[in-house]
Amino acid sequence: MTQWPIGVFASVDAGLGVAWEVIEQLGVPTIQLHAPHPGNRDADAAKRLADKLSSIDVKCTAVFGGFEGESYADIPTVSRTVGLVPPSSRESRLAEMLEIADFAKALNCDAVALHLGFVPHEPSADGYDAIVDVTRRLCDHCAGNAQYLHLETGQETAEGLLTFIDQVGRENLKINFDPANMILYGTGKPLDALRQVGGHVRSVHCKDGTWSDQPGETFGAEVPLGQGDVDVRQYLITLKEIGYDGPLTIEREIPEDPERQRAEIGAAIDLLTKLRQEIL
Repeated sequence: MTQWPIGVFASVDAGLGVAWEVIEQLGVPTIQLHAPHPGNRDADAAKRLADKLSSIDVKCTAVFGGFEGESYADIPTVSRTVGLVPPSSRESRLAEMLEIADFAKALNCDAVALHLGFVPHEPSADGYDAIVDVTRRLCDHCAGNAQYLHLETGQETAEGLLTFIDQVGRENLKINFDPANMILYGTGKPLDALRQVGGHVRSVHCKDGTWSDQPGETFGAEVPLGQGDVDVRQYLITLKEIGYDGPLTIEREIPEDPERQRAEIGAAIDLLTKLRQEIL
C-alpha cells in the first residue's frame, strides 16, 4: 500500500461514519470502521463484512468502539458519559470492547480504538488507578489477538496522555491522533501536541475545527477540512517529520446531511491528494 493512503471513517449501522455506497463512489483504499451494534458483530457478520470489503478492495485499518449512553452534547456531558472512565458503566463497556476486539480480529484488523473519556491529569487523582487497570485489561486482551489499542486524542493534553500511557505500561497502547479534537476540546495546539506524542501515533484523523472563545469550557466548531485552525499542510509536514506513513482517515460526521457530507469528504480527498503529492 502506498504511503499515506487516504481513507474515511465509515459505519455499517451506527450512523456516525459514511455509508457503503459513498465509500464505493469515493474510491478510497482504506476505512476506519465504527463498530456495528451488538447484534451485528458476531463471526458471521465479520465474514460478510470482510467479503464486502474484499469485493470493493478496501482495507479496514481500525475498528472504533462506541457505547450506548455516550453523548458529545457539550464538554461536561462528555466527561460524564463517554468511554471507560464513567465507573457505573465501566465493566459492561469493557466487555463490549473485548467483543469489538474479537470482531476486529475476525475482520483481520490489527487495531481497536476508542475515546477512553476524560482521564484525570494527575496519577494521584481519585479513580486514576482504576482507569489504568481497565485499560491494561483491554490492552492485554488485544495483545492476545495480536492487536493494538489506539486512544483517540482530544480530552487530554499531550503531557497528560504521555503520563497515562507510561502508567499503563503496555507496548500495544498507541494513539489515534485527531488534530481537530485538540482544538475542539481546548486541550492544546495540535501540531505541538503531535510532535510531543509522535512516537506513539499509529493512526490519524484528518479533521478540522475552530477554537471556542472559552477553550476547555465550551466546544469549538468542526468545519470542513482546510477551513479551520488545524493548518492541514503543516499537519502533513509534521506527520512526515515524526515518520508517520499510515492512512490519512477523513472524519466528517454530519450524517443528518449525507449530500453535504459526501461533497465535503470529496473536497477533503482532493485537498489531501494534492498536499500528499507536494509533501512526499
